[in-house]
Parts: sequence; structure tokens; C-alpha cells
Amino acid sequence: MENENSVIYGLEFQARALCSQLADTEKIRFFVGTQSLKQVNNQIHLVEFDEEKSTIKTLVFNHSNGEVWKLNASPNDPSQIATCYNSVNCENLCSMKTAIMKLPSTDNDDTIENLEIVTNFDTSPFGNDVKTTEFHPNEKNKAVCVTDSQVVIWDISSENAQHVSNISLEGKNNPKFTTGKWNPHQNGNQFATATETHLKTYDVRTGNLAWNIDNVHSQLTRDLDFNLNKQYHIATCGDDGFVKIWDFRQTTSPVYARTDHSHWVWCVRFNPCHDQLLLTASSDARVLLSSAASVSSENNDGNIHEDAIENQENKQILSDGPLQWCEHEDSVYCAEWTPAEPWIFASLSYDGRLLISRVKRSLKYQIML
Repeated sequence: MENENSVIYGLEFQARALCSQLADTEKIRFFVGTQSLKQVNNQIHLVEFDEEKSTIKTLVFNHSNGEVWKLNASPNDPSQIATCYNSVNCENLCSMKTAIMKLPSTDNDDTIENLEIVTNFDTSPFGNDVKTTEFHPNEKNKAVCVTDSQVVIWDISSENAQHVSNISLEGKNNPKFTTGKWNPHQNGNQFATATETHLKTYDVRTGNLAWNIDNVHSQLTRDLDFNLNKQYHIATCGDDGFVKIWDFRQTTSPVYARTDHSHWVWCVRFNPCHDQLLLTASSDARVLLSSAASVSSENNDGNIHEDAIENQENKQILSDGPLQWCEHEDSVYCAEWTPAEPWIFASLSYDGRLLISRVKRSLKYQIML
């Protein structure tokens, strides 16, 4: 299972924040945020990959606000990103803050310019630990911040985000959110969260619980991702080393469960086009590309037209499990597909090494033909 097609980009500082540029689907671009202990040294790197030449072009911007812990790209504006960063105040106390920033319009890679803050968030009334800021998938003026115990909905149409509503996490022993993500289905009215070992999804119109799955993992749930092609399927991963896919209409047990990593799994991503491909990143220093063909939208379960039966029989169905992997030298906290090309993904390890990799040609043909 070779990865000789991977292209390596090294950063000067440690890093654990990566996202794809979503609004521009013509170019393969990724944002990377650094974690330098010296606050003013932190940067955002915009990495562009040329698939034909297998070359990388980068632009670097100053992110002097602090260490970048989470990055999300706007689905509407290719120049906007939401960053969650660790900031030190005048009393030398740390707190996690967030802002929406805009890249300056420049092609000059000789000068490192500053990012411009276009939207500030006053999250202090809702907690000091911002986990993520998620742009709404459809409404460009709406975003959500997840703090340790609140889901906060904002109007981001002005320079200072306006608080619209918030949902409080309630339970014994002060449970905390780990992360959250918009449900791309349901007209963008549901927001899913990971809290401790559970999933809780809220209707943002009412603040009520829409659905939940308890004990999705035996240890902390780290990440979640919705299947864009099957509206009731959600993938989760956690500190128990498991990657699971759930049908949240039937929550007694997952429809898919694998434990191919040997340590905590930090990130799980469905391929946006071919949902039988599942990307996972772990602190075992590996990124796995796995098959979840048995539960994918591309598995017809025999419900096919007669004229396609012969072709279906000739086509070899992928077995569930690892298909290829990428080796890093440190913990891998992020892996992302690019929306510009369904066969290319990037992964980022804590030592500041970004790998841009391709799905193996043989796998690609097996899925397509």
C-alpha cells in the first residue's frame, strides 16, 4: 500500500489546524494554521496543489492573534476563514477566542501580509473555551460557535457578530462539548455536537434536542461527519480507537464499526462524492483511507435494473476496511478532502508536515468502472 504519490510541505512551526478551501472548486487549496508558542509568530498558510505537475505553491499570512487550534473555510467566500485561537491577555491568562478573517488580495509570496479580521465574536458570556466556529452551509450571514457548554448562533453580517440565540448543555458533572457541525440536510436547521461519549443534535430554531445517540464511543468522542449522500448517516471517531457510522433513525448499534487505528482517532471524513471512501487521522501517526462500501449510497443492495445486473456482477465490490495509508512521524490531528478533486486529500501532523495524497489509481478505477 504505497504512498509514493504524496507531496510533502513542511512548516516552520508545529500545527494541528487544517481545512479545505470550499468556495473555490476550481483549484486544490488547503489552509493550515500554526501553533508557535510565541503568539505573534503564528501564521496561516494557503497551500495550492497543481495536480498535473505535482507541485505546490504557497502564500503565507501573519496570524499574530495566537496559536491556531481550529480552522474552517467559508463555503461562500474563498478569502474568508474562521479561526479559533489561544490568546494570552494582559494578566497572562489563556483563553480560546475566535474571529472570521479575510485574506488580503495578493499574489506576492515575498511579503508576509497580515490577515484582516472582518467579524469579531464576544464569546466571553458563553465560556472561555471556543471549540469551533462553523459557517452555516446555506445562509452566509449565520454561524455557530461551540464553547465548552454552549452552542451559540450568531448573525455575522456586521463587523461585530450579533448574538441570535444559544443552547446550553445540561447534565450531571458539568459535561462539555468537544466539537460540532451543521447537518447539511434538514434545510440547515440542525446542529450536531459531540459531548463526552455522546452525540446530541439540536434544532436551532427552537433550541430543542432533535435526536441524540448515547455512548457512541466508550471513551471521548473526538469528531463527527455527515454523509452528504445519505441523509441519516453520520460518522464518529474517538479515543477508543473506533471509527463508526450510525443511522440516527436506529441508534441501538452502529451500521459500521472498525478499529484499525492503534491510538486515539481525531478526525473522520466522508468523501463528498464517493461516500464509500472514509478518511481518518489518528495519533498513531497514520492516516487511513478505508472502505465503508457495505453502507454507502453506491451499494445498491441488489436494487438495480435488469440491464445493469451483468455489469454489477462483473464489478468487484470493495470490502470494508483499510485500502491505503499515509505514514507521518507525529500525531495526525486533521485530514481533509478537497472539493475540487474527489481523489485528492491532505493530512497534517503535529510536527508541521502537510501531506497531499492521491487515492491509488487502481482503487479509483475500481470505484469508477
